[in-house]
Amino acid sequence: MNKLASLLSLTRKAGKLVWGFDAVKEAVEKKKAGLVLLANDLSPKSRKEIALVCQKSGVSVQRLPMSMDEVWFSVGKRAGILAVTEEGLAGKLAQMAGDANKEESAL
Repeated sequence: MNKLASLLSLTRKAGKLVWGFDAVKEAVEKKKAGLVLLANDLSPKSRKEIALVCQKSGVSVQRLPMSMDEVWFSVGKRAGILAVTEEGLAGKLAQMAGDANKEESAL
């Protein structure tokens, strides 16, 4: 998970990370988001709402194996919904989050 946190931090420093429901929703609707990431302790209502927006726009959603506080530690902002606006970083983060989720479920 340290590599995932580091890549999230790098993505933020590169200016390719958007956070918060409204900002992510806008990025998705304007086709700027390549991936939406959700913290594992995000409320079911928020998860359902953003998933619906992403489904309409064809943007993939990935659950992070991190809480909102862990995201806060990595990117400097407490957020449960994040969007990556650069395709290369989005692909790498999706792969890393998927791998981390598989490791967690195996434990």
